Amino acid sequence: MDDKILTLHPAGKKGVNISRSKYDTMKATIIGLLKSNELTHDELTSEVNRALKGKFDGSIPWYMESTKLDLEARNVIERVRGDHHDLYRMKKR
Repeated sequence: MDDKILTLHPAGKKGVNISRSKYDTMKATIIGLLKSNELTHDELTSEVNRALKGKFDGSIPWYMESTKLDLEARNVIERVRGDHHDLYRMKKR
C-alpha cells in the first residue's frame, strides 16, 4: 500500500490526500523546472506534462496543481505578478 500525503493549500482551504510517490515525482519535476526558470501556469503545466507524459500514472495536470498549491503553502515556490500573467518561481530564502 502506497503512503499518502495530505497536501496544504496556500489559502488555507482543505488539501487532498494523494500518493506520496506521485507527490514526490511531481514535486521533483516542478522544482527542477523552476530552479532555472520563472514560468506562467500554462508554461509550467505544459513543461510538467512534457517531462512526465508516458511515465506517470494519473492525471498530470491534476497532480501538478495539487502539488503546486502544496509547494506554495509550504513556501517552497511562490506566485508573483507578471506583466500579463502570474509567474511561478522558487521562493527566495
